[in-house]
Amino acid sequence: MAKILIVEDEAIIRSALKRLLERHDYQVSEAGSVEACAPLELHDFDLIISDLRLPGEPGNALIERASPVPVLIMTSYASMRSAVETLKQGAVDYVAKPFDHAELLETVSRILHRQSMQKSEPPDITDERGSRQSMIGDCAAMQQVYTRIRKTAPADVSVLIQGESGTGKELVARAIHQQSQRINAPLICVNCAAIPETLIESELFGHEKGAFTGASAARTGLVEAADGGTLFLDEIGELPLDAQARLLRVLQEGEIRKIGSVETRHVNVRLIAATHRDLRALSKSGEFRLDLYYRLNVMQIDLPPLRERGDDVLEIADILLDKACKRHHREGLRLSRAARQDLRDYPWPGNVRELENALERGVILAEGHLIHPDDLGLAPAATRPQPTPQTQATESGGDPAEGDLSLEDYFQHFVLEHQDQMSETELAQKLGISRKNLWERRQRLGIPRKKTARHSP
Repeated sequence: MAKILIVEDEAIIRSALKRLLERHDYQVSEAGSVEACAPLELHDFDLIISDLRLPGEPGNALIERASPVPVLIMTSYASMRSAVETLKQGAVDYVAKPFDHAELLETVSRILHRQSMQKSEPPDITDERGSRQSMIGDCAAMQQVYTRIRKTAPADVSVLIQGESGTGKELVARAIHQQSQRINAPLICVNCAAIPETLIESELFGHEKGAFTGASAARTGLVEAADGGTLFLDEIGELPLDAQARLLRVLQEGEIRKIGSVETRHVNVRLIAATHRDLRALSKSGEFRLDLYYRLNVMQIDLPPLRERGDDVLEIADILLDKACKRHHREGLRLSRAARQDLRDYPWPGNVRELENALERGVILAEGHLIHPDDLGLAPAATRPQPTPQTQATESGGDPAEGDLSLEDYFQHFVLEHQDQMSETELAQKLGISRKNLWERRQRLGIPRKKTARHSP
């Protein structure tokens, strides 16, 4: 149910508009002025409808304050000038009072629909300990993931999640299960790469007593344990061919047979599979059944690697840093500007897991209240894939020649250029590092410290 805030000083109009919207299943809050909105969390609303002329601040003051929540302006002065001005300031649209009810409802519906298409909210997830968490990130690729989760979850079809290790494939599986009709049934998670090949069929499909050496008692398999719910098979590309054939029968016929049994049992399981490998390529080499691939890939969700998620890296880093600080009782630690830039530029081959480890190191090693690049323990900039000079020049808006500098080149260039005019403390502050890190980098790069004293004018 969409949440709408009405900001209107005339109580009669405000009440009438509220009743109209509530009759059409919108959740409505109201305020008589911009100042009256102060206690409200504007970002909790899906749309704000505000009169332009209000006591105190005008309604268009909410446009920037509530961004990115859309603001629909109402005005009794239906001149093109006032309408155009509010649109230039960022209002999503305007309506002239007195407004036609049908026209207003159509406008509201259109704005909310467009907003939902532009941005999908990250799904809330409950982990195995019962703690609630959300997927993090607002980049375009993650918006597509959220939309695909929202549309796929209720459909009760098989899903294939593809992405590099550490991109959060299990989080997506949990989100799909918890937004599906099977939410009250079990979600069974299995890492196919973590089970020995000789045991995986027994783990998945169960066995009867005496079925093989060491089978001293009958065992229920994980597929049967997920009956009525969802089975998540992570790293399904590691599944042996014999187990693949049994799994195909589960998907085609909804049947399983325990090892050593002649009895067939029916199960109702939704399968979600995940892999970092190319299953189609594996099928061509005979390592993965093509018919199973087609059965799995009814819906596909591709997770972007961390290096392609832009500023999401910093948003994730802030949340992981807060958790690490609490674990190590070092509340108040922050990332220096240089450290944030390093996090943003690093390619993250290990994705979120590697980011979490780097921040853990930073919290443990940091001195003072700032985490500096050296505390993170990332690979030296010189060994990382570097953007082209043209790309760097475009991003910095500077000269292409300046874009040729790596981080270490920049450090050396900056120190040599400014050390005659700055003290070691000033140099460290400008570079966003500690004096200790400045000294260590001097040693590593062979930059001698100037012995000349700074003269007063």
